[in-house]
Amino acid sequence: MPKLLRGPAGLLGFLLLWEVVDQVGLVSKTFIPPPSVVLVTVWDLLGDPEFLRDIVATMLAWLIAVAIAIAIGVPAGLLLGSVPVLRTATAAIVEFLRPIPVTALVPLVLLVIGSGPDAKITLAVYASLWPIMFNTIYGMGEIDPVLMETARACGTSRFRILSSVALPQTAPFVFTGVRLSATISLIAVVSVEFLAGSQVGLGSFILVASTGSIRFDLVLAGTVVAGVLGYLINEGLEQLGKRLFRWSSVDREAIA
Repeated sequence: MPKLLRGPAGLLGFLLLWEVVDQVGLVSKTFIPPPSVVLVTVWDLLGDPEFLRDIVATMLAWLIAVAIAIAIGVPAGLLLGSVPVLRTATAAIVEFLRPIPVTALVPLVLLVIGSGPDAKITLAVYASLWPIMFNTIYGMGEIDPVLMETARACGTSRFRILSSVALPQTAPFVFTGVRLSATISLIAVVSVEFLAGSQVGLGSFILVASTGSIRFDLVLAGTVVAGVLGYLINEGLEQLGKRLFRWSSVDREAIA
């Protein structure tokens, strides 16, 4: 089977299994509607302006969060990767902050920032920052020292070395970090929308559907749309990375 078709084939197999499990009565159709019902609901929702507004709100917050995470993570990774003393000095605080889950920070962020778009963007930036920064640091360690020494011997400033020598060499690692962070950021945005009770967004839609009329086909439809968006983001970035960095095997060495 062509590699391009393996993913859709696996998804189709999962949907068929889900349908069979529902139809034979192994699970309740009330709580877990079959895909034949959920996919029809998704189709109907795609014609609903309010649902489309929720998708746009989620994707806009996701895009802003990823852009901010790149703007912070890449320079921080270049700096920490090029100054071992600074990296050692900040290692403890970084390793303390990195494992903290986004959900644990929701109450604090809501108190400080509120429940508006700033909250979900802030937490999505926090969640997606680490893969970008750590892959950049790792990429710095893979640079041929001769390149750096040659640049220093020519009197090149540190900023110019980082921007003209280090950044191009670490680009495959940075891109892999961005790809990992893109899906993490989407998860964070939808989760915060759900937990914080945002006014708009896919997470807000799922929350309302699960607490209002309790239509589980709507809950699963919103979840399916979020999953499809995550898949398209990851697949699109993966294909772009293969075109940009065909010579690189960075994906096999990526740091999550």
